[in-house]
Amino acid sequence: MRRREFTAAGLGIAAGALARPALAQDSGPIRIGVLTDMSGQFADQSGEGAVAAMRMAVQDCGGQLLGRPIEVVVADHQNRPDVAVARAREWYDRGGVHLIGNLINSAVALAVAGVARERNRIAIVNGSGSSRITNEGCTPNSIHYAYDTVALARGTANALLREGKTSWFFLTADYAFGHALESDTTDVVRAAGGRVAGTVRYPVESADLSSFLLRAQGSGAEVVAIAGSGTVFINAVKAAHEFGLRRRQTVVGLLTWLPDVHALGLQVAQGMVLTNGFYWDRDDATRAWAQRFFAVRNRMPHMGDAGDYSSTMHYLRAVQAAGTLDAAAVMAKMRDTPIADFFAAGGRIRADGRMVHDMYVYEVKRPEESARPWDYYKLRATIPAAEAYRPLAQSACPLVRPG
Repeated sequence: MRRREFTAAGLGIAAGALARPALAQDSGPIRIGVLTDMSGQFADQSGEGAVAAMRMAVQDCGGQLLGRPIEVVVADHQNRPDVAVARAREWYDRGGVHLIGNLINSAVALAVAGVARERNRIAIVNGSGSSRITNEGCTPNSIHYAYDTVALARGTANALLREGKTSWFFLTADYAFGHALESDTTDVVRAAGGRVAGTVRYPVESADLSSFLLRAQGSGAEVVAIAGSGTVFINAVKAAHEFGLRRRQTVVGLLTWLPDVHALGLQVAQGMVLTNGFYWDRDDATRAWAQRFFAVRNRMPHMGDAGDYSSTMHYLRAVQAAGTLDAAAVMAKMRDTPIADFFAAGGRIRADGRMVHDMYVYEVKRPEESARPWDYYKLRATIPAAEAYRPLAQSACPLVRPG
């Protein structure tokens, strides 16, 4: 995908339209905020990668809209909802920020989505996964874009259940994302006639899960499912490998990022099953964009990076088409316009804010199967968009079922 495809012509607008004055009352730069984990345990899954992806989108848009320059501002939320809320209010109220993106850490994402609603601005979630974001936590001002815990559960759990692995033990991060991932996966396991042999919840900043892994080993469960992410997940998989758990039990990460596999190495990660919304080597379009990202970050992108770019471009196109920064008008345009890019072909944003698109079940390659750097996954199954997410008929979102 070449850069010139995202100039004014690529956006499907006349070049002169970029000079139209904004209809919003403020007239300074259009600011997009990247509120992310720059220094904590999720920094490799967000952080500088999210910043780079969103800046790429701004550059590909030409750096301006409605006759105003576009600026990207960045802050570290430190994985603290209170810090995130304070920064979101400051950005929305005084900083000229109209969109806040990335928002890794589900507790942070849910809190900032609430602020976006209060301030009538927009929040787009890519880093976080809790299905609450578009269920009971939905707002008319927020979008959940790259993935969620329902899609992860349906992909990975069903893949292992089809292999006859019906008894599960959960190691669950004790915050909103971990709880949602455990709950959504449990629903899939029980619906297929499986059982949960046990659950243990670990503090999200735990340095060592060894004692929890020993409990999982003692449970005799066929599957040890880690409902967490970040460096704690990486350390847990390494420990499971050292303990020999994987010789007797299937250890699975219910959210596994590409940098996680890179950090683990194929010798440790081989054979793991995972569900993802994007893989850089999926097709020609993903490879082309991935090479551009690699030139900036010196690593291949993961689904959060790709989602941050795609959703920012979708927002910018909607602003241009609407001719305004008004949140309601831009959100309406984003919902009305299908997503058709390297990230999602035929994606669409539902009334609950969920962007629905195909998801993919992958298996991590054996070292001898990998032909080149970052060649880590082989495709096991594609989950059509219509099957990947919670149906609207089962939604608790008040935008779907008012009152």
